[in-house]
Amino acid sequence: MPSLGTFLKNYDTNCLSSKASDVATLQAYLSPPRSQSLTHSRFLRAPFRQHTTHLSKSANLDEAVVTLSSLSSPEPYTDALHACISAKSLHHGQKIHSLILSNPKLRRDPKLLTKLITLFSVCRRLDLARKLFHDAKDSTFLTEEVWAAMAIAFSRNGSPREALVAYVEMLCSFVAPPGDFSISAALKACVEVKDLRFGRGVHAQIVKRRRKVDQVVENALLRLYMERGSLEDARKVFDGMSERNIVTWNSLVSVLSKKVRVHEMFNLFRKMQEERIGFSWATLTTILPACSRVAALLTGKEIHAQVVKSSERPDVPLLNSLMDMYGKCGEVVYARSIFDEMLNKDLTSWNIMLNSYAINGDIEEEIKLFDTMIESGVAPDGITFVALLSGCSDTGFTEYGLSLFERMKGEFRVSPALEHYACLVDILGRAGRIQEAVKVIESMPFKPSGSVWGSLLNSCRLHGNVSVGEIAAKELFVLESLNPGNYVMVSNLYADAKMWDKVDKIREVMKQRGIKRKLVAVGYRLKTRFRSLSRVVDTSFVARMSIRNYG
Repeated sequence: MPSLGTFLKNYDTNCLSSKASDVATLQAYLSPPRSQSLTHSRFLRAPFRQHTTHLSKSANLDEAVVTLSSLSSPEPYTDALHACISAKSLHHGQKIHSLILSNPKLRRDPKLLTKLITLFSVCRRLDLARKLFHDAKDSTFLTEEVWAAMAIAFSRNGSPREALVAYVEMLCSFVAPPGDFSISAALKACVEVKDLRFGRGVHAQIVKRRRKVDQVVENALLRLYMERGSLEDARKVFDGMSERNIVTWNSLVSVLSKKVRVHEMFNLFRKMQEERIGFSWATLTTILPACSRVAALLTGKEIHAQVVKSSERPDVPLLNSLMDMYGKCGEVVYARSIFDEMLNKDLTSWNIMLNSYAINGDIEEEIKLFDTMIESGVAPDGITFVALLSGCSDTGFTEYGLSLFERMKGEFRVSPALEHYACLVDILGRAGRIQEAVKVIESMPFKPSGSVWGSLLNSCRLHGNVSVGEIAAKELFVLESLNPGNYVMVSNLYADAKMWDKVDKIREVMKQRGIKRKLVAVGYRLKTRFRSLSRVVDTSFVARMSIRNYG
């Protein structure tokens, strides 16, 4: 057999899937018969299974260890180890392990091996689990349950690639196809090592078994495809699932939201309603950020309508998401209506409302809200000041922005991050104070990012400072060599200065590097408001839809 390291490096999907074609069922697990110790087994199970909330106390486990020393049946040992796992009691588990080692019959019991490996795993002693596993592997035939427990132990303790090694080694040890427990462990490891190809091989084994797939396996497979961005495969798995609960639906909705596939996402949400799955506030909180990113105002309003129609009171994260959606779609009045009606506001609520004013160019209302926030005893954080400083740069509130930066450091004791320095550079640059902006970049305690140099380059274009703009462009081309926006800004800088030969040179560089100008915005800023390009919205929405007291 080739080394497992070489196998994992050069494995082939067909190699994985071929193991499943020989036998239709797994070997039956070894099940030790019930013995006269059944009474003792029941005695032991009572304190462990009926009083699990007190397992952290050692009294019951101490009693169990003493009682076990006189027993030879595996059942009470299994229950005692289960209690140790629940309590994460390595100390008692090792005592029980010593008793097991003294009994040759118990030492080979697969269920006890599985429990011991699991115990060592949850107690973060992978070294003990690995030693136990390898010692047992050299002396006895291991059931699939033991192999799967070891694979899970590897994944749980940060060694998912070793989990796949164990899975492959198990395939070489069994004629029968793997069971659901092993497959779910392998799929979990595939997610952690970001190995879609190996996961497809495991999926092939599932298909070749030709039997009903456990829901745990289906969910693991769905998660693999979603995490690796294979949405078409994820959707096929989802559509073929035997059972789907709201968590499963929410998982797919979430990944569609992250990929900004709003049309599919909302169709899936409608299908949830048609199939009477219902929805949780988490469902709506997942959908709204995608609406914000693409300015899908009407979709956001439909979600708001669902909230209003519901008899349940929405939670704060959902209301925050609604505010954020309205603010980013240019409907700051709607956002403020929700904000004012919230009975319980957290810091995120204040920050979202401040940012809504910032992106819509209403700096005066933003400053008023900030003052109210301070008067209310809410302590601002770094995100608060990013919203305020960006609002100042967009509206030309230069002096207020500069004083706010100093207040942030002094009065509020918030250490400036890279984002704050980028805003400061933008504030100075837009005001034409290019050299001061350069000094900020030279003195800042961070390596300037693309956003910092981009702010400076944009300011140089606004004020026709070609020499400093070229310095910023040079840095940008190193940091973000494939960002078309940087090339466009430099081209515009030269065009404004009527330096047409350099404009042509920039366009030639873009052509050579295969960089194309992309139109990615769904909305555009018009009189500091975002409007939908696709359809006209009903501006009487707030008047028609009741806004209740939220909390």
